[in-house]
Amino acid sequence: KRARDWLADKNAFLEAEVERRMGENRTIQEVSILALARLAEVRDPETGLHLRRTREYVRALATRLRHEPGFYLLADESTVDLFAKSALLHDIGKVGIPDHILLKPGRLTREEWEIMKTHAAIGAHAIELAERDAEHPVEFLIVAKEIAHHHHERWDGGGYPDGLSGDAIPISARLMALADVFDAVISRRVYKPSLSLAEAREVIRGGRGTHFDPRTVDAFDAIFDQFANIAEQISD
Repeated sequence: KRARDWLADKNAFLEAEVERRMGENRTIQEVSILALARLAEVRDPETGLHLRRTREYVRALATRLRHEPGFYLLADESTVDLFAKSALLHDIGKVGIPDHILLKPGRLTREEWEIMKTHAAIGAHAIELAERDAEHPVEFLIVAKEIAHHHHERWDGGGYPDGLSGDAIPISARLMALADVFDAVISRRVYKPSLSLAEAREVIRGGRGTHFDPRTVDAFDAIFDQFANIAEQISD
């Protein structure tokens, strides 16, 4: 009996130690994500609120789609959280875009736009370098790289940088694409006014099956009030 008690105590200690270390790893992961996201925010102050809003849009979409056919990856709540956290790094590649383009108070020329578009590949490459330095695969880096690289792809294949279409686009990037566009159109810029929430809703609906996965648009439509609340709560 004494031996059994000793083993039980030992197992309880080991389980507690594993949980403690996993908690530490989660904290380190979250701090790392926020630190990297801040790099983009420092370069472009308008990015800060955009990052926080899009993180919550992605979380809301992923939660809605968890039990839909074709979205089995999201059945695990930890994956929903992973997608949301990794969304913070979608524009990390903008740290490699020259200031005169990134911060230009007006529309970009065609040449400038081609340079701006490279932020997707730059971001994915930067995250890939971090992956190589890791001793073992790191889930959030894998998802963050997908999002950074492919969040400007379109469902119909007309996006960049790789011209992926349909289900070839990672689920994480499909959610991010919708979240990114929605937030962009409700945000005012020097060269364009902001759209109302109702107008933004129509923009997203109009992209169903062309810009966006139809299922993500249907999910967005079903939880539009959540998007509106996020936009209003995380604002200037």
